[in-house]
Amino acid sequence: MVAAPQAGVLGARRPSASRRRSWVGWRFVGPFVAVFALVFLAPIGYSIYLSLFRTRLIGGTAFVGADNYTEVLGDAQFWSAFGRVAVFLAVQVPIMLLLALLLALAIDSGRLYGVGFFRISVFLPYAVPTVVATLMWGFMYGTRFGLVGNINEAFGISLPDPLSPGLVLASIGNIVTWQFVGYNMLILYSALRVVDPTLYEAAEMDGAGQLRIIRAIKLPALRGALSIATIFSIIGSFQLFNEPSVLKSLAPNAITSYFTPNLYAYSLSFAGQKFNYSATVAIVMGVITMIIAYAVQLRGMRKES
Repeated sequence: MVAAPQAGVLGARRPSASRRRSWVGWRFVGPFVAVFALVFLAPIGYSIYLSLFRTRLIGGTAFVGADNYTEVLGDAQFWSAFGRVAVFLAVQVPIMLLLALLLALAIDSGRLYGVGFFRISVFLPYAVPTVVATLMWGFMYGTRFGLVGNINEAFGISLPDPLSPGLVLASIGNIVTWQFVGYNMLILYSALRVVDPTLYEAAEMDGAGQLRIIRAIKLPALRGALSIATIFSIIGSFQLFNEPSVLKSLAPNAITSYFTPNLYAYSLSFAGQKFNYSATVAIVMGVITMIIAYAVQLRGMRKES
């Protein structure tokens, strides 16, 4: 007779205790969710909102729906900028990742003298701010006051201008490679460090040489890390902004206001006062980047499986 009411009381208390436990998790993730919504979701939502309007000299701001997106899809300057970063991606990223792979394999081989110094020397350019690195290389590229000019004067030759319209994209690629090859090398080297050393010992006992070990053990172990480095590099290539923005004053004839999509969006917003169209360009470029990065991720996951 007494046990039943006690069971009922305990049963009535359980949902309230369960609710209290459920709120504990939200207290931990709440600060992150708030910051994430404030600095990520809110700007994206506001950009989408801006992209649906257009400001005219006569009539003010009016709702235009998807008209801005239609205009971007037919914008020759936007597609010129996109094609430029696509070429940059297709050429610079494989070269950078190949160099990073060779450096990671060389460090992991254990046959280099002064591995610690070599590793920090390769990684050190990543610690240099992008603006500082671009200014430094821009000075060296100069044909009148920089390193190229000094070489021409010292040897009486005429080297090609690295900041000319035909070479400026390659010059920017050189800056990006110099700065980020150490970062990607560290990603790949970290993946190699978690490989079980007994695999190497077993391969050596079976008579496998270094090239065979690299092909059969190290490269398969690097697939996940290579996928991550490739995705980061793709995103970075499509977000190319700092290097052409800084070099624009040194090469005004080679770097236009629509040299890259991000530079185009910046010029539209701050020079042309076309905030709505600039937001549309940024959203379209973000969607394209997301689709390409996701496709690369799916391809990497299929190879791993």
